[in-house]
Amino acid sequence: MSKVLEIKDLRYKKNHKIILDKVNLSLDNGKIVGLLGANGAGKTTLMRLIVGLNSRTSGQITVAGIDSKEAIKSCVSTTYSLKSAFKDIFAGSWFERNRIKDIVKFYQTVYPDFSMEKYQEMADFLAINNRKNLKNLSTGETEKLTIALTLARQVPLYLLDEPLNGIDIITRKKIIKSIIQWKNDDATMIISSHYVKEIAALLDDVIIIKNQTVYEVDSVEEIQAKYHLGIEAYYEEVYEGGTDDE
Repeated sequence: MSKVLEIKDLRYKKNHKIILDKVNLSLDNGKIVGLLGANGAGKTTLMRLIVGLNSRTSGQITVAGIDSKEAIKSCVSTTYSLKSAFKDIFAGSWFERNRIKDIVKFYQTVYPDFSMEKYQEMADFLAINNRKNLKNLSTGETEKLTIALTLARQVPLYLLDEPLNGIDIITRKKIIKSIIQWKNDDATMIISSHYVKEIAALLDDVIIIKNQTVYEVDSVEEIQAKYHLGIEAYYEEVYEGGTDDE
């Protein structure tokens, strides 16, 4: 099985402070991977480094065999950059005067891999109104639109940063169903979320960020066989003091 993501000896410093250090990671194609860690552990930072929004201090990141920062952006679809853009809605930005259909058109123009057919299927399922003004979207509507736009791109790697935050349980369930239904079989998806219990059934592998590095990488099957724990319980054990092999 080929590797969609390889990270070697990654280090990232900000304001002379080490945020991530000695990060090594290798992920196969076709996986859904949970990226877990406490607030401030470096989950979002790692995602930003992968897609090139932050510049690594040292180390190597390769996506689908590509190590050029600009080329990697064409191989990765992420919710992060879109969420950052939505923060500008109340600052008199482009979003203030445009509708959902306008940002969909923008995605079609900017990303040659954007599938309008796939987007529309998700929009119908998630009840997204393409005529609605962006500035009037609720938190749940914003998250649903973000997921639909992100998954409508045809890329080998998807990065979903806290896709369930701040929304009701019904919307969370719909987003989870969207991930199951519209993820390409050969693509890999990394999901960072505090809703560990709700995403656990989706996951093939788990990455835990602790002590400024990748503390643990295991398949869900290995975790269950080795520790006889569910993903949420295993994650809690790691942060409460670690787990010991039996």
